[in-house]
Amino acid sequence: MRTTVGIIGAGPAGLLLARLLQNAGIGSVVLESRDRAYVERRQRAGILEQGTVDVLRAAGVGARMDREGIPHDGIELRFDRRRHRVDLPALTGGRSVMVYAQTEVCKDLIEDRLTGGGPLLFEAEALAVEGAETDSPRVRYRHEGREAVLECDYVVGCDGFWGVARTAIPDALSRTYERTYPFGWLGILADVAPSHDELVYARSDRGFALLSMRSPTVTRAYLQVPEGTDADDWADEEIWDELDRRLEVDDPGWRLARGPITAKSVTPMRSYVHEPMRHGRLFLAGDAAHIVPPTGAKGLNLAVGDVVTFARALAAHLDKGDPALLGTYSETCLRRVWQAERFSYAMTTMLHRAPDATAFDDRIQLARLDRVTTSRAAETDLAEAYTGFPF
Repeated sequence: MRTTVGIIGAGPAGLLLARLLQNAGIGSVVLESRDRAYVERRQRAGILEQGTVDVLRAAGVGARMDREGIPHDGIELRFDRRRHRVDLPALTGGRSVMVYAQTEVCKDLIEDRLTGGGPLLFEAEALAVEGAETDSPRVRYRHEGREAVLECDYVVGCDGFWGVARTAIPDALSRTYERTYPFGWLGILADVAPSHDELVYARSDRGFALLSMRSPTVTRAYLQVPEGTDADDWADEEIWDELDRRLEVDDPGWRLARGPITAKSVTPMRSYVHEPMRHGRLFLAGDAAHIVPPTGAKGLNLAVGDVVTFARALAAHLDKGDPALLGTYSETCLRRVWQAERFSYAMTTMLHRAPDATAFDDRIQLARLDRVTTSRAAETDLAEAYTGFPF
């Protein structure tokens, strides 16, 4: 089989890239190692930046998002038993975010691909990327018990940290930057209406908590827990009790709504960047090149920025004979990546209490939060980053 662009991975990055290329008249084949059911049910990000929303609409795959997604014009910061709302549009010239889960984005893109797009092969495990330095790279993969080769003009690795794309870049050319955090997030889904109509980010002496949602009837919430925690070690009532403590404020009108917990898991926290994001005709996108702690809601949105950058660059090359944007793909993406890493790190260290935190550290955190909530300049910086950096 031969195509212009071989895409490894049918997460939101790979699927959206396939749609963008289709809109530009460029052929592609998508290989996904998992089955369709797995891709459509795995829980990941839930916040779409303004730019991501705009891209999905412009690509023609935003109709259900606009019907069922929940636009958010603000977030709430809680600390020292106080509440402060960050008005996103007022600080950013009208930009906001959308609550629409990554699972739903994938469902929309899969349905779109299967009904009107090119090949999408599930349970097709990429084994290796070969010939990245040549004009004809290829992907060896296994599908339906047989090995096969996908011949391409370009390969885009959207296959995550553990995929084969990143490892196809020689070690001698690679630079990696990483920070791990001594805590994770215990996340839950619960069949209960959200207790607040916007996301709540809470810093307390007991640790961080986040109150979010998946729909008007489903709550998504998180607790900071020690690294290596097993989700099953937490009973349901313990989780609700701890959320109550960490979200507590001097407001008698607010109450945490409790309900049946339907899922719980622990997400480790790390920051990671691989440079470069291009080697020959192999391009990395999304988690294959960078990982951010989820505090800044940047992971999915960074992946969208990567594939938008690649699609524009390839179209410019094929339509106008201009290879410049392909040549600067890595540098262009990394500028945005490092800004997202900066913001995610700042949010994480401002809101999470480290295991060895001192009284001085606690006061610095409170001072940073006080600055954000009393300085329009500082609050604007947060709002601009939260709603998204330009593609």
